[in-house]
Amino acid sequence: MRFRWDWLRPVVLAPYVPTIGPVHPSVLTEDLFTDTLIAASTDRRFLRYDKDIRWSDSKVETVLVEAVVHRPGETLIPTLSRRGAGMVKVHLYGIDDSALAATELAQKLAAEHGAAKARIVRFLGPEAPDGRGTRIQLQDFRATIRPAGDGPVRSFDEWPANARGTFDDFAEEMAADGFAFLYEQMQAGTVGPVLTAVLGGRVAGAIGPMEIRPDAIGTPQLMPQYFGVLPEHRGRGLGRLLWRAAMHWGQANGAAYQLLQTEVGGASDCLCRSEGLMSLGFTYWQAS
Repeated sequence: MRFRWDWLRPVVLAPYVPTIGPVHPSVLTEDLFTDTLIAASTDRRFLRYDKDIRWSDSKVETVLVEAVVHRPGETLIPTLSRRGAGMVKVHLYGIDDSALAATELAQKLAAEHGAAKARIVRFLGPEAPDGRGTRIQLQDFRATIRPAGDGPVRSFDEWPANARGTFDDFAEEMAADGFAFLYEQMQAGTVGPVLTAVLGGRVAGAIGPMEIRPDAIGTPQLMPQYFGVLPEHRGRGLGRLLWRAAMHWGQANGAAYQLLQTEVGGASDCLCRSEGLMSLGFTYWQAS
């Protein structure tokens, strides 16, 4: 099966590909959507440009190829995630009238595959006045100079040993933001640099790992990072210092761009908007 771009392109409101996530508008073609179908038939192997290839040996979420609905004005792409008790997501590219069909498909597939949850993923364009859910944002390093920042931010390895030793406590407190997992990868030496803010000799915030990988057409992309500041240090500009340091690192090391996903109205969303990032659209989901 291949997707017809003349059917799909008019209903793709945001540059988001199932199982891959946000992509740069310049690489958004039917080939990316078709690649996800090919990957699903190759024993859960990763596509070479999949951001999740850094974390696992096999793909957790794959497209349910046999259940794809593809016709003019409506494309429904269901995926199955094997994480936890399982989840079926139906990515809805189409008109509002397609929601009922997407709901019925999600419920049917969840029952067939024994998945505990079923969701519909929907999209809005960047101009949508009621943007909600998650905003897709673009930092284009070719359009904006990101100077080196100041303040108490350095690569983790550049801090004295006593300061590095407090990262364990930081990671435990910020486990819900992924830092416990990240710290395991740091200890194993499997990830790139982690930029770290230290106050009073203790880790107060971090962003990383800092890694650049080629996208679907070979353009160097700064990969998504874990990003967080301890609650007692928030509201003082430390997050902005970390973020600017990360953007400078990406630009200085040859990245062309970074894509970010931020919860609409959240702290990271407000930070990115204030830093002049371009909004590419929105994703949001509803239970079915």
